[in-house]
Amino acid sequence: MNTLLIIDGLNLVRRMHAAQKDDSHVDGLAQRLSSACQKLIKYHHPSHAVIVWDGKQESWRKRLFEDYKKDRKPMPAALESNLSHIKGALADDGVFSIDADSEADDVIATLATKLVKAKGAAIIVSTDKGFTQLTHPQISQWDHFAQAPITIAERESKLGVDHGQFIDYLALAGDSGNKVPGVPGIGPKSAMELLRTYRTLANIYASIDNIGAKQAKKLQAGKQLARLSYKLVQLQTDIPLQVNLSQFRVSKDNSKCKH
Repeated sequence: MNTLLIIDGLNLVRRMHAAQKDDSHVDGLAQRLSSACQKLIKYHHPSHAVIVWDGKQESWRKRLFEDYKKDRKPMPAALESNLSHIKGALADDGVFSIDADSEADDVIATLATKLVKAKGAAIIVSTDKGFTQLTHPQISQWDHFAQAPITIAERESKLGVDHGQFIDYLALAGDSGNKVPGVPGIGPKSAMELLRTYRTLANIYASIDNIGAKQAKKLQAGKQLARLSYKLVQLQTDIPLQVNLSQFRVSKDNSKCKH
């Protein structure tokens, strides 16, 4: 069975850069990132591996909702100016990269989904918990810094809902990290309780007459924001990609990604 290791490039390199005390060693990030790639390959033994980078085009989510990811800290200038060098160094070291047009998340979700549809498996290396909505048993997620998996069971326990309700939960409670609004006045506890009773966002709105007047008023007022939030948090799994799995094959010595 083919197993594809998919590395969330900026998620990894920004965390590495943040761990530095200053920008004096930014040039060394390429080697650190390459070393991390080789470590991940040796640990997980994938047949294929690729690192996916965010692009500079405005994302469809930003076009849909102007405040999406508003106030997020920009990439440090020293890191941004060295990204092309880092990517070039990785390519020279045999690490295959894909540049997304905008957000890497949808490209990663598409790659993982295509693999499992082809009877393969995917391991996503990222600390972004949004990937837990990809609930296929052959898709897993790995936190390189904690050296541990991010499991659906842990996410279920934290949110208090089932994995099939993750998107509905965020549509109600919002996601402050990405400035996804959710329904004003409906916090995590209320979202959890509503979903335990009515199971889905659609059922909640279909049963609005059975919900307490105060909460029902909030839900009615925030109905359009709930729909918007549902779209914003949902990963796209059908992004057109001009790539072939053979491009990502790991070399025979199992230490490098093929370029």
